[in-house]
Amino acid sequence: MDKKNLLMRLPKVDEILSSETIIETIKRFPRSTIVEVVRNRIDEIRKAILSLKDEELKNFDLNEDKLIQDIIEDIEKKGNMSLRKVINATGVVLHTNLGRALISEEIVKDIVDVACNYSTLEFDVSTGKRGSRYSHVEEIICKLTGAESALVVNNNAAAVLLVLNTMAKNKEVIVSRGQLVEIGGSFRVPEVMMQSGAILKEVGATNKTHVYDYENNINENTAAILKVHTSNYKILGFCREVDIEEMVELGKKYDIPVIEDIGSGTFIDFSKYGITYEPTVLESVARGADIVTFSGDKLLGGPQAGIIVGRKKYIERMKKNQLTRALRVDKMTLTALEGTLRLYLDEKKVIEKIPTLKMLTMDSDRIKEKAEKLLSKITEVAKTVEALLIEGYSQVGGGSMPIEKLPTYLISLNKEGLSTKKMEEFLRGFTIPIICRINEDRLLLDVRTIEEDEFDNIVTAIKQLETGGKHE
Repeated sequence: MDKKNLLMRLPKVDEILSSETIIETIKRFPRSTIVEVVRNRIDEIRKAILSLKDEELKNFDLNEDKLIQDIIEDIEKKGNMSLRKVINATGVVLHTNLGRALISEEIVKDIVDVACNYSTLEFDVSTGKRGSRYSHVEEIICKLTGAESALVVNNNAAAVLLVLNTMAKNKEVIVSRGQLVEIGGSFRVPEVMMQSGAILKEVGATNKTHVYDYENNINENTAAILKVHTSNYKILGFCREVDIEEMVELGKKYDIPVIEDIGSGTFIDFSKYGITYEPTVLESVARGADIVTFSGDKLLGGPQAGIIVGRKKYIERMKKNQLTRALRVDKMTLTALEGTLRLYLDEKKVIEKIPTLKMLTMDSDRIKEKAEKLLSKITEVAKTVEALLIEGYSQVGGGSMPIEKLPTYLISLNKEGLSTKKMEEFLRGFTIPIICRINEDRLLLDVRTIEEDEFDNIVTAIKQLETGGKHE
């Protein structure tokens, strides 16, 4: 058979659309989407035929049933939301690429209520007049941190930008050279400072900074002293940095405000749970920092937000800054943040109620129990996939506690005749993508970050993997 005959045998778009299977699919997806997918698939086959060599023509299989199945699979993929749920089997608790902190199920209903209805976003029910969107969270933030005032913007970089623009525009801010960090996505503290209009005055050495480094650089144009917590890396060995109390004392001596960006922003002392100590927001406020900034979607376990706490006189100026409107958060973020903060009012239960805290503090026995449960489910269906329970380590992620290794249990998967890379691609391409990690050519599932109600999805995927790695 020659190319011309093969091309003539290609089904027309209307013929495909009249197929019973496609007609059923049209009921679930927009017709325009389906027509686009059909045309693309037919074009791909046409190009494939035209590229065939003469000796390949006789073996070319133009199977219409397979074509329709491929079209339906393409339609299903195209019909999926781009931003959707995945199963995090990497063991990285605050996985930036996968959305960082998970919102507690206890507050989901509140978020839906506010999202689907009119709300008190900027309305004071008690007076019947316009209210402030920040009032919903300011009081509880101050109660939990001991700060005089608080303000919330859309992320911590925005918080630092607003603080510096308000307090130090066209003036100098002194910061240690060792704290000029890159915070991810190539965004760096010096660039954020530049955008704010503040003038960077870096002092000290990369590994050591002393109080006199700050003091010797104070002049009439100094607006603030900035301390940046290096939460995404550690300098070890011959090193020193000035603690916040010393900086506060220096600030008082020269009547200069001290700003501390603590990044991850925890309210919990993780050292109580055998995890590396991380400075808490409460401690920073208590030690006298005039302004403290931190993230909402890291160790706090809430939505993406940049939270600013500290002296009322400075935060009132920030509220009047025109940048605040550009950086403000929406009603769903405020609802999620308020709900998360309210969970902290019950200190005994907060660890269980906030998913991030629960995952980070989960003990080895509980993780092993989860791993054995998932392993049992997998081995029930797995005939050609080998599943083994092994020990390993999880990571905190999100630029927090970079050297912390959290002991965990993993399930190692192997299938003879199928590479680790192909297995990873298959699971990643599943209906609910399963994001794993590969180490030493082994595909690993870390149960620390897998919820038990996700086990059946994983088992179903592995069951399909048994059939040769084809999605149903």
